[in-house]
Amino acid sequence: MSDSTRPPAQVLVLQHTIEDSPGFLGQWLDRAGVCWDVFCAEAGQTYPASVAAYQGLAILGGEWSANDERPSLRQAEALILQADALGIPVIGHCLGGQLMARAFGGRVTRLPQPEVGWLPLRMHPLPESGEWFGDARDAVVYQWHYDNFTGLPPGARVLAESEVCAHQAFAIGPHLAMQFHIEITPQKIETWLGDPGTVYPAAVRDGIATVEPPEAMRRSTARHQAGSEALADHIYRTWRSRWKT
Repeated sequence: MSDSTRPPAQVLVLQHTIEDSPGFLGQWLDRAGVCWDVFCAEAGQTYPASVAAYQGLAILGGEWSANDERPSLRQAEALILQADALGIPVIGHCLGGQLMARAFGGRVTRLPQPEVGWLPLRMHPLPESGEWFGDARDAVVYQWHYDNFTGLPPGARVLAESEVCAHQAFAIGPHLAMQFHIEITPQKIETWLGDPGTVYPAAVRDGIATVEPPEAMRRSTARHQAGSEALADHIYRTWRSRWKT
């Protein structure tokens, strides 16, 4: 489809780093017949000045810290606040969730212990948890993070926790911020394992319980990917039901 015949995009996706692609989110949007735009900061693409033309906003993760002094991160926060003012629902994945916390007045700091791999998640018995996650009270989700939104924004409701991370997801208004990677695919995992940085290999060598070694992670992916996609489908359908019309 040429640009001249392409319908207007309904969703804006902000991608920070090249290796943190839309993954299952992109697959889900395509299967749903949704037209969407993605801009990647590390690829040199400038984020739009306004989100007003869109019905939904999604923000991906990445290896950067939400506290880094990068213009694209501050622009992402500005777009989050724009979306909130316009009634456009925002969904954040890992770094995206951390940027939502900062934008709404929360705080992001380093956790004492990282989470990398497929790890248990416990949902809190709140109405918002049921809306976003369905009837499940626990799940196994994919994590790769060292920071967390340890200081919640005013009015945020914590929806889930893990053993070492008390704030795994929060709802605020029509928005959802997640610390985990519900958009994960096996291809993304292999990309990350191919260039894991320095912190992850050191954590594996140290035997940190919340860090899966590569081969264990691959076995876990075979067991848990389908469940992750089912949960992602529910989350994304809830998000879509709130899109501005």
